[in-house]
Amino acid sequence: MPPQLAKAELHQLDANFNDEINPDKSTKVQFNPDSLKVSFANQIAAPSGSGDQNGPQARQFVGAGTTKLSVTLYFDVTAELPVDLPQVNDVRKLTERVAYFITPTTEGSGRSTKYIPPSVRFIWGTFKFDGIMESMEETLEMFSFEGRPLRASVAIALTQQKITEFKFTEGVADPPAVTRRGGAAPGTAPMTEAPAGSNLQGMAANQPGGSGGGLGANGGWQAIASANGIENPRLLQPGQLIDLNPPSLSASASIGVDAGVSASAQIG
Repeated sequence: MPPQLAKAELHQLDANFNDEINPDKSTKVQFNPDSLKVSFANQIAAPSGSGDQNGPQARQFVGAGTTKLSVTLYFDVTAELPVDLPQVNDVRKLTERVAYFITPTTEGSGRSTKYIPPSVRFIWGTFKFDGIMESMEETLEMFSFEGRPLRASVAIALTQQKITEFKFTEGVADPPAVTRRGGAAPGTAPMTEAPAGSNLQGMAANQPGGSGGGLGANGGWQAIASANGIENPRLLQPGQLIDLNPPSLSASASIGVDAGVSASAQIG
């Protein structure tokens, strides 16, 4: 039996970014993000002063650097909700759990009032990033007949006011090399872009050997979902790259044992 797919999580830290606090505010994502983007920046300036200004000048570090994580999270209450999340029919009941981490708390009163944003830890398997949520952009994508939002994407940016060392979550088992039994090496198989409004069953049905029942050539859409790490075959992002020719269903079912990770855990 394949191991359970690791989900990305958000946790609150103390002001010194040491210990996790308020565990009731921790939350797991419903669908893992497609990619993570980590940016590093230094404050660099050319030295000023008298002397020969005609030749090339050495640049110098003039201030603290920054590290930034950008990621988009997806939520959909029309899909089956995992037991880790509240069973709700309004997607904003899920996104508000993310919005908690951008809402500052207050200390003091009057003119001495201070607004302090929570310190946040983003964890996904061995990947770990600590910072402050600099921005959050929520996009509501689908509404019910009664006007309840059902789907949402939440783009967040976490920043740390220094160039952080690469951090890895301790206690995560180190899996074997990522390979698929009977399949090509990662990155060598031809990929197909998902059109806007498409679903995996429909794309599999259009494959050679497919049928109106949504069966692909090599084990059906279930094998395709397993091989590509797709958690919700009804929710494909426009332009998402999918390998529509995975190994057979029996072979792809062993991915969790052979590889120990999902294709959706790639960091772009």
